Parts: sequence; structure tokens; C-alpha cells
Amino acid sequence: MPTLKDVARASGVSVMTVSNVVNGRPRVSEATRRRVLAAVDELGYQVNLTARSLRAGRSGTIALSIPRADHPYFGELAAAAADAMRPSGRHLVVEQTGASREGELSALSQARLQMYDGVLLSVVGLQDAEVARLQSDLPLVLLGEKPMPTRLDHVILGNVEGARLATAYLIERGARRIAIAGGTVDPTDQGMVGMRTAGWRAAHVAAGLAVDDRLVLPPAHFEMAESRERVRAAVAGGLQLDGVFAVTDQVAIGVMAGLRDCGLRIPEDVQVVGFDDLAVSAHLWPGLTTVDPRKDLVVTEALRLLERRMSGVEAEAEHQVMPVRLKVRGTTL
Repeated sequence: MPTLKDVARASGVSVMTVSNVVNGRPRVSEATRRRVLAAVDELGYQVNLTARSLRAGRSGTIALSIPRADHPYFGELAAAAADAMRPSGRHLVVEQTGASREGELSALSQARLQMYDGVLLSVVGLQDAEVARLQSDLPLVLLGEKPMPTRLDHVILGNVEGARLATAYLIERGARRIAIAGGTVDPTDQGMVGMRTAGWRAAHVAAGLAVDDRLVLPPAHFEMAESRERVRAAVAGGLQLDGVFAVTDQVAIGVMAGLRDCGLRIPEDVQVVGFDDLAVSAHLWPGLTTVDPRKDLVVTEALRLLERRMSGVEAEAEHQVMPVRLKVRGTTL
């Protein structure tokens, strides 16, 4: 089994520096920390935490690695995961990756160092080829929006179907100029934005409506303030619309504020549908019609797959697309 000395040799630092990184001490530069964690990951080094955990082969802890802990969607997902694990006596540790490649690799390295039983990893920064090279000794289930290597279990939101459902509902309610707030005109985008834009386009095609790329309002980091300014500028610039599908509820909240800034009424002048069914969305005025991505089912399915891997069961990897449903509230007619 690799030792601290092996890690130190591979990363070109002292054993004390490796010890500082392994134990989370602050006296290490970010560049050095990343180099050490890369060596840890490559060598498969694990910390000898306690004799008990070694005998049991379990630490009782699962890591959830997410882009941002302060984002409402991921906060609600983490809460759902913690609640689901409570009956089993397991604990949840949340790792924030910053939606970056380095952050996601660091989270996996920390999982090995701390001997977590398994990891739920929300993939944003890592590319397909990098995910394919991840070591398979760590029980791992991917959460994410883009296609992933088939050898790893993957739980995916119903992005295309949810966006199609939202847009089709707006069409049914009489909207004909439906903008997508946070969409993309890049046909190669295979992430969340690309898939939700594909659903928006599919609903137009199914209804026999022309797709107008002028109605695609690109994402502004999915923040409320930026989304508010984006839609306000679009309307002030003469964009005609009577409906908006927002790719997240946070974007939708900003869109609603921007429409009101322009003197437009919701839903009388412009109908709005979001995606995420955040807890706050039911308490807006009017309440936000939104796509419910079934966070409860996402957590249940992800933990089922992770439990299978932690138990050492040899089975084909599963790629599960979760069903969605529409929560109709006051922002649509």
C-alpha cells in the first residue's frame, strides 16, 4: 500500500507537506495542495484513520460533491440526501467543487484520503475522457447533465423532457413568442443548457411553430440579478415575447423581476415557467409554475446505485434518466 513517503516522492515535496495536505492544515499553497492530491489520486493512497474503520471496512460516511453549496437546488439536494441516509445511520459530507475540473478531482482525492464509503459526484468541469480514466476502486455514482462513460453509474435529470413539457404547456396556454432564458444557440452543447434548449426547440417543432433564435437569451451565470438585467435589456431592445421558459427557477425569479421593470404583467402579458421546483418558488407572487425534477427520486436512485457498489456487487453500470412533472402555479394562465 502506498505510503506518505511514496506520495511525497511522486509530488516532489516533503513528507511533512504531504501530512499537512492529508490532514487539511492551511499551511500549504493551493498549487502544492493540488500537486499532492494528484499524486494521492494516482497512487491510490488512503489514510489509516482508525483500526475500527479498517476492521469494519466502512467509515459510515458518504460524500456529496456539488458545484456550489450556496445554490438553492444543490442545498435542497444535499438536505434530501442527508434525510434519506439518516435511517441507515450514515453521515453526509458535502464537498464544494466550484464546478471546476480541479475541484472535482480534489473532491475525489479527499474521498480516498478520508476513506469515505462512497461518493455522489455532480460532474460539471471534468470532460468525458477524464471521467473514463477515474479509478474504479472508489464506489462512485455520477450526478450530472451531460453524457458520461458507460462504465460508471449515472443519474440524470430529465432535462430534455422537462424543457419540452414546460414549453408545450406555454404553447397550450396560448403563448407563441416563447423566449428561453439561459438557453444556447450552440448545437454542440451537451450539458444542462444544451439539453434544456433542445427540449424548448422540440416543443416548437411538435407544435408546428418556427424556432426564432432571437428568443434565446444566453445564460448569465444563472444568477437572479443578471437574469433580471438580461430580460430587461431584451424587452427594452424591442424583443416581442408572450412567454418565457427559464432554465432554472433562479433564472425565472430574475426574469419575473425584469419583466415587471418593463411594466409587463405576469401572467397576463407574459407567462413564465421555471425548472427546479425550489421551495421558494411556491411562495412567490404569483407562485412560479415550474418543472419538478424529482429531487427525491434522484437521491433515492443515486443511493440505491451507490449502495450496490459499496456492497461489492458486480453489475452492469446503469444510466437512469429521472421522470419529471409540471407544478402549475400562478405565472401561467
